[in-house]
Amino acid sequence: MVEKPDWIFDRDDEWQAITSFISGGLTVGARPRATLGVISGRRRQGKSFLLQSLAEQVGGLYFAATEATEAESLRGFARALDPHIRTRLPAFDDWNEAIAGLFTGIGDNPTTVVIDEFPFLARASPSLPSIIQRELGPGGSGFGSGVRLLLCGSAMSAMGKLLSGQAPLRGRASLEMVVKPFSYRGSAKFWGLTDPRLAVMVHAIVGGTPAYRHEFSGGDVPADLADFDSWVARTVLNPRSPLFREARYLLAEETDIRDPALYHTILAAIASGKSTNGKIATYVGRKSDQITHPLNVLEDCGLVVRDADMIRGNRSLYRIAEPLIAFYEAIMRDRWSDLEMARADSVWADSRQTYLSKVVGPHFEALCREFAAGADETLFAGRPAEVGAGVVSDPVSRTQIEVDVVVKAGSDRGPRCLLSLGEVKWGEAMGVGHIARLTRARDLLAAKGWDTSSTRLACYSGVGFTDELRAAAAVDERILLIDLDQIYAPESVR
Repeated sequence: MVEKPDWIFDRDDEWQAITSFISGGLTVGARPRATLGVISGRRRQGKSFLLQSLAEQVGGLYFAATEATEAESLRGFARALDPHIRTRLPAFDDWNEAIAGLFTGIGDNPTTVVIDEFPFLARASPSLPSIIQRELGPGGSGFGSGVRLLLCGSAMSAMGKLLSGQAPLRGRASLEMVVKPFSYRGSAKFWGLTDPRLAVMVHAIVGGTPAYRHEFSGGDVPADLADFDSWVARTVLNPRSPLFREARYLLAEETDIRDPALYHTILAAIASGKSTNGKIATYVGRKSDQITHPLNVLEDCGLVVRDADMIRGNRSLYRIAEPLIAFYEAIMRDRWSDLEMARADSVWADSRQTYLSKVVGPHFEALCREFAAGADETLFAGRPAEVGAGVVSDPVSRTQIEVDVVVKAGSDRGPRCLLSLGEVKWGEAMGVGHIARLTRARDLLAAKGWDTSSTRLACYSGVGFTDELRAAAAVDERILLIDLDQIYAPESVR
């Protein structure tokens, strides 16, 4: 295995997966065969940094495509390839010659070849994926070649289509990997934040995207909770900061989004708490079936996540995947002209409460679900198999009980076995009333045939718990009180 350089933070799993791919190989008889890997991920996650570092470590080829004509891209690819081939090749007239030249020119020597921002090339040359598929197939130039070809890109919808359905490269890749943002714990460590409350508040704006720590904020980190408001004003709300327009650029960079106004309105609906198709449609002013396609596009782009209701499986709940976009839609979009006039302090004074309720609150719920999904089997008396949110109908009061964290057991204990039901509160101390609400939800589900015999009732709080609730938890092991320190504790000590 190739040792990961010291300058790469985290990414141990990704490094291991990629180095396992380039260290392996396929053979046909005694001859090597070129292999293909596909790596994707939203922009600013450090994919290029990771792959360029890998290519340097192993003496491989790294070619970063740009938005250019086919002829210009071919010239650039030929220049990048030239130092890695045994004999000089003539200039390439098209990608048929370039891909064949890559495989035959490198020959049987195991060589890592990274083509970054591959969608730029495929957009200018739509036949390129088919050409690669042909050369990797029987009789192609990939037979007898030691090339480990890695295609990388940030356009999530375009990269997703490379290996889907009837796409030419479907079934050809030995590695398919998505480089995701850092986890909330990894992000806190990356930003150097030791106060878990401050870590949540920062993560609710910049998430786990590595580039926002140095390149986009100039290394500016809030010193403590008292400095947080000033940090928001001097970074994300500052028109001279790259973070200021980043949320707009993230949407504009997706080629499948052709009506930005519609998509921004859909995102604004989700940011305001409208999580179902019907509620989003009402906010937008369209019929439900008219926003299905835009929602699917946002999902394909990795900007929106659709979660199944854990109680009512036929119901979907939408949430924004990129915290910076959620922050923009909830705080910045309606006050854009004021922010451009450098009125960040007044805008933030007016919007801080909205940030706490509409941004941090839902974001903290998502972090609690992430915490529950990674919990070991001692916390819930079983290993979590599925974690999400759900809604329980109460026919007596004719109301619905929203359960923020629903933890299901594995199939070995049955499809309707609940390990835990949880409620999340960011800004208030939780009391026995919250447990009473969860108890009611548990009893209603038991009456509907769910297995709640070992269900634990969990309160996740960003503030703390009343003495009365602490006393109840002290005598009932099925009541769990989970605070910020526990949520941010390293997995090894939980």
